[in-house]
Amino acid sequence: MTRKRNKLLRPMNTCRRIWRGYVWFSSTTAFFLLALCPANRAQLQTQNQLNAASAVETAGEANDSLLKSVQNPVADLISVPILNTTNFNIGPNNRAQNVLAAQPVIPANLTEDWMLISRIILPLTWQPYQDKSTGGQFGLGDMTPSFFLAPRNPGSVIWGVGPAMVIPTATSNILGQGKFSLGPSVVVLAQPGQWTLGALVSNVWSVAGPGSRPPVNRMTFQYFLAYNLKHDWYLTSAPILVADWRAQAGNRWLVPVGGGVGKLVTIGSRPVDFAATFYGNAVTPAGTPTWQMNLQMTLLFPQGQ
Repeated sequence: MTRKRNKLLRPMNTCRRIWRGYVWFSSTTAFFLLALCPANRAQLQTQNQLNAASAVETAGEANDSLLKSVQNPVADLISVPILNTTNFNIGPNNRAQNVLAAQPVIPANLTEDWMLISRIILPLTWQPYQDKSTGGQFGLGDMTPSFFLAPRNPGSVIWGVGPAMVIPTATSNILGQGKFSLGPSVVVLAQPGQWTLGALVSNVWSVAGPGSRPPVNRMTFQYFLAYNLKHDWYLTSAPILVADWRAQAGNRWLVPVGGGVGKLVTIGSRPVDFAATFYGNAVTPAGTPTWQMNLQMTLLFPQGQ
């Protein structure tokens, strides 16, 4: 009887052992899965953080490159600077002149190695009467286009050369020179690290125009310095020195000194550069301003946008 009972219990014991083994395997598997899930979550979080950091670094590098293009007059970048210049303390009545100028810069690829940079400045000017305490003239000034032939893949020294012109588009005699003028223009710069260092110089001579207006022989020299800071801020100094070679020695030079700050921002999907600079005129011809304020907004159109 006992032997028969043992034969009946043996299959049941086998089933119990199988069930215990299954329970042990399931519990062990669940334990390891629970133990691994936090690690997987931590690993996934770490990977996401690395991806985000990489994206921020890539965006930062792109902005640094764009900032350097903004500071390069012969960059392969379409831009539209809109500059408002206010000149203070003009004449014996300390009047203020205001010039709002659009300055589109458009590059055109000529060959695989060369490009042509077109820059056209068209000012809208309020010119006060110097001998009166009120009144003045408002209208268009002379258009000043310039063109630079520049290499598309320059080395450590970036340069461009071409003609500069003054076209007598002024709507009043006191708003322009009244002469068509022409001459050479050269720009040279380097951009080591966070710096941009360079200069742009041109000299124009009058070649046509009414004989009643005085001839023109004028040089403009602009040196530009910029240092890029964090978060797309930068320090800048880019005064324009003017020499009127036909004037008397004491009234020949206008020499501003100063600088300011700028920042690259994104409005919607469009990058826009803002800058504010202030210059005191260390050397001034008679009747010219003693200091000036420049506020500039530059619309940028990188390739592919």
